[in-house]
Amino acid sequence: MKPLFASLLLTLATVTGCAAVPADNIPARPSSQYDAVVLAAKTGTPLAVQELARQLADTDIVVIGEYHGHHASHLLQARLQQALYRQNPAQILSMEQFNLDHQADVDAYLAGTTGETEMLEDANAWDNYKASYRPLVEFARQHQLPVIAANAPTDTVRCVGREGKAYLDRLPEAQRSALPQQAFLDTPEYRDKFIDAISGSHGTEQAELSGRMLNTYQAQLLRDNTMAHRMVEALRNRPGHQLVHTTGTFHSEQRLGTVAVLEQRAPELDITVISPVEWPATEADMPLAEHRHKGDYLYFIQPMPREFRGPEREREAMQARFGQRTTTSCD
Repeated sequence: MKPLFASLLLTLATVTGCAAVPADNIPARPSSQYDAVVLAAKTGTPLAVQELARQLADTDIVVIGEYHGHHASHLLQARLQQALYRQNPAQILSMEQFNLDHQADVDAYLAGTTGETEMLEDANAWDNYKASYRPLVEFARQHQLPVIAANAPTDTVRCVGREGKAYLDRLPEAQRSALPQQAFLDTPEYRDKFIDAISGSHGTEQAELSGRMLNTYQAQLLRDNTMAHRMVEALRNRPGHQLVHTTGTFHSEQRLGTVAVLEQRAPELDITVISPVEWPATEADMPLAEHRHKGDYLYFIQPMPREFRGPEREREAMQARFGQRTTTSCD
């Protein structure tokens, strides 16, 4: 199951250039689950991490898309975070993986008030924190860098997914004021992409986005708009800083989702998108042309192992994983 599709289910529960990689400059395919082959999307030029950082020196926001749990994604994020810091120590780390209502818990850990296990429990950290995100947070902690818990509160997202965007009108003022005033900005392209991902039907009319699917889309938009709002707020509070944001690639590839609403909220900011692309062993040539539109820079990685081979077992597992009732009350 694709990681971006799993991310969407959690919410519920082109420009193709003609330039090619020069024949004498074709990089070797990734040889392990840790390897990432980085290229400039427009030119196909391979880049070392240090050169990528140099090209990003004047960028306000660097968005590094990921496949959740993929070692190559997380290793690249950590290496680029450090390379950018060496150029500009005025750095902010923004993370989809922490929700804004747990900012105080993250800050307490950074300040040395709590230990890691306490922070993981208090902040309701993702299960793969230690394997995937610990290096990012530890680098920030060791260098006294701010870490922004960028995502919307889980319970609020769930209730919007059940009841739609009108749910925000019932929130207590303290909770509502922490969210962006315009919490559901979107673009037609992102709406179409969402429908395709959820329904698997290309070209579905936007009018068909209704009922539970509409509520689910609005929950997705709440995440995107909250993350964009939190990033803009962080930069306005810290002029001259560069912000590095880690997120699932669905939120950022093709400059849609979080990136599109960032551009609506703060068009003055320079935003660069780095997106992952799987390079299957069955494909001899790097699949650049069909993915060039996904980011300003791309990094090619090995696909993760398939979770299931049997469709019936996969169906049962997905129902168990995403169909569990929660104790969240939306009253």
